[in-house]
Amino acid sequence: MTAPLAIIGHGKMGRLVEQLAPEYGFDVRACFSSSNVAALSRESLRGASVAVEFTIPAAAPANIRKLASLGINTVSGTTGWYEQLPEIRAELARTQTALLYAANFSIGVNRFVEIVSRAAALFADHPEYEAWGWEIHHSAKKDSPSGTLKSLELQMRTSGFTRPVSLSASRAGTHVGTHEIGFDSPSDTITLRHASKNREGFARGALLAARWIIGKKGVFEFREVLADLQTGKIAAGS
Repeated sequence: MTAPLAIIGHGKMGRLVEQLAPEYGFDVRACFSSSNVAALSRESLRGASVAVEFTIPAAAPANIRKLASLGINTVSGTTGWYEQLPEIRAELARTQTALLYAANFSIGVNRFVEIVSRAAALFADHPEYEAWGWEIHHSAKKDSPSGTLKSLELQMRTSGFTRPVSLSASRAGTHVGTHEIGFDSPSDTITLRHASKNREGFARGALLAARWIIGKKGVFEFREVLADLQTGKIAAGS
């Protein structure tokens, strides 16, 4: 049985989500540009019950609130707006809808975060090792450093690495995204790197999340989808 889907933000990511949606059992009912929240209505959404939102930081909170007011659950891959999450959470509680957000929906990137977290824990008690984080994305990406790099640093902190982590970002050309975490001592250097080859992993992860969030209420993160994937509660292609 297909599920009706709306796509908010019809750029490169939105178009790829639209292309892959049928593989995940979705019928795309409506597509909107990144910032035309005024166009969102019950009529224009054409019966969609869930939305995938890839827009810009300035537009995402209003989009999520509007969708919630219309009873639509949302999967958002937009970053740079998380300071408004408490207000969004309150709105979702009022409307009894759901939001699933992530800085990155790639399964590979999320497993990379777990690897970095483990590495940070291992080096936490070795003060001779200093750490850095670096990323590069295409020149049109709005936020810098990326939400993914900030998430990597946060996971390092959570894992007990309390020393400074020097972060830097580059924006050039059409890079899909590369993230690097390193540990350096007078004796050696350890470098961990994830490089995306294309956007397909992001789109597939978002569609997997959209299937998962149907019928749910509240605020969720992509790691909860991955936990169900790992335990076999859901399948990668469903």
